[in-house]
Amino acid sequence: MARIKYYYDTETCRYERVKVSKWDIFLNLLGFLSVSLILAIGIIFIFNAYFDSPKEAHLKKENKELQFYYDMMEKEVKNVQKVLSSLQERDDEVYRSIMGAEPIPSSIRQAGVGGTERYKNIIESDLEREKLILDMISDVDKVKKQMYIQTKSYDEILEMAKNKEKMLASIPAIQPIQNKELKRLASGFGMRMHPILKVVRPHEGCDFSAPRGTPIYATGDGEVVRVQSTFGGFGKLIVVDHGYGFITKYAHMSSFNVKKGDKVKRGDCIGFVGSTGTSTAPHLHYEIHKDGKPINPVHYFYQDVTDGEYEKLLELAAVENQSLG
Repeated sequence: MARIKYYYDTETCRYERVKVSKWDIFLNLLGFLSVSLILAIGIIFIFNAYFDSPKEAHLKKENKELQFYYDMMEKEVKNVQKVLSSLQERDDEVYRSIMGAEPIPSSIRQAGVGGTERYKNIIESDLEREKLILDMISDVDKVKKQMYIQTKSYDEILEMAKNKEKMLASIPAIQPIQNKELKRLASGFGMRMHPILKVVRPHEGCDFSAPRGTPIYATGDGEVVRVQSTFGGFGKLIVVDHGYGFITKYAHMSSFNVKKGDKVKRGDCIGFVGSTGTSTAPHLHYEIHKDGKPINPVHYFYQDVTDGEYEKLLELAAVENQSLG
């Protein structure tokens, strides 16, 4: 039962019963409903601000997964671009140079893929992640175009190579010692610390560390034009003239397996690893000269390695360390 309320009437000096009108009841009810509504709205606002609905939670999870796979694809595209860039450099500096062909201009290699008209359908779709999608598709299109240009270049080189079999056999195209596990390349071409003088100076070849007596192989067909032994410098040295402007040098050997004037074929054993001259450990110092100028030998290790192995050799050769002699 509802509690009956009284008040003290000073005129009658009696307690009188409080009479509640229908209007008072209506106002009280209206006030109660208003407060309840405000509280409900507040609870809903707080819930929406700090808690996701099942649909929102699902969408957020989906977006997170899409972002993860996008980042993964972006990383893969960048890896492909890196390998493609290496192949392009090798193509221009080695293959096309050997064949006497002009390098492909960078404006063509960059391979533009058109303007916004190309992606009109995507733009008109008014997608939520439009920029992200456009960037990815544009990068993939660019790589595809560059790969097409590269394959056309290889087709052109292959056609030229058909008439240059003898020249190709003479190019120094393999590593001068067995290096299947890619652990022998100790120092690359470029500025390196000299092991004796302890100053940075040009290192015009590559050093291959190997046990004394390891066989050394001619890297291309040619003629032995020098066999010499000195106490300093290169120590025991062999120089092979391959023709077509190419000369290779093999230094710090322990002994020779050929003499001056001998004709050699690619893969013939011409001597053995040693530590003669200004050498600090058994190794082979190997150089390639083209038209009288030293060039990076790593760029010519293309016949006995895969693309992945070539990438690894590039990394090893780029380390700025101390040469062995």
